[in-house]
Amino acid sequence: MNTIHPTAIVSTKAKLGDNIEIAPYAIVHDDVEIGDGTRIGPHAVIYNGARIGKNVKIFQSAAIANVPQDLKFAGEETQFYIGDNSVIREFVTLNRGTVATGYSSIGKNCLFMAYTHVGHDTKVGDNCIIANNVAMGGHVEMGDFVIIGGGTPIHQFCKIGKHAMVGGGFRITVDVPPFILAGNEPLRYAGLNVIGLRRRGFSNEDIEAIKEAFNIIYNSGLNFSQARERLEKESNEHVKSIAEFMKNSTRGMIRK
Repeated sequence: MNTIHPTAIVSTKAKLGDNIEIAPYAIVHDDVEIGDGTRIGPHAVIYNGARIGKNVKIFQSAAIANVPQDLKFAGEETQFYIGDNSVIREFVTLNRGTVATGYSSIGKNCLFMAYTHVGHDTKVGDNCIIANNVAMGGHVEMGDFVIIGGGTPIHQFCKIGKHAMVGGGFRITVDVPPFILAGNEPLRYAGLNVIGLRRRGFSNEDIEAIKEAFNIIYNSGLNFSQARERLEKESNEHVKSIAEFMKNSTRGMIRK
């Protein structure tokens, strides 16, 4: 049974699961799908194209799947996907995709803190923590288990690798490789995210292999292309994923 406050405006065309709670003055548009157990806070607006998973918590005044802030957008039907068990705090704005990719998305078990923004065609992985006032431009790609500190702007088309952690208040204007810590202005490589990797069950052997990979990238005197070619020959799966990230980088990577 769903609990919908009488002041909420919920389209009869919206597809609602079971045990959903919709708070006062929330608005749910026609082309919306909401999974079981999800809670919609007061004054939140769920726009056309929203595809919300199970047990998602959306706090007050969030705007989900609003139209892109892209002058090329021509009203095409696109989506914004939110994975199960994610938390969307107050005043978060999530823009759906454009014809370029068709959708924007965030994964499962994510926490998006207050006033964060996700631009059109952006893809965020699972288990990410995005602190207050982070603003992502369009077409950003973010791997699993990424943590971004508060007040960080992320330039459009930037890629941030899995298990990376970026300090608060720094600008991300180029790609951030996986498994690392990044900080300073301009943004720099600041070592391996060792604590995060250990918390997620990485073995000492894997951590040492990843550490050696970044030693090759940043301390060997090789340029990035040469370093990537060397890493591609390694057998460790995590090292290979670093090489793959480098191969797919389009904005260049942060320096040391």
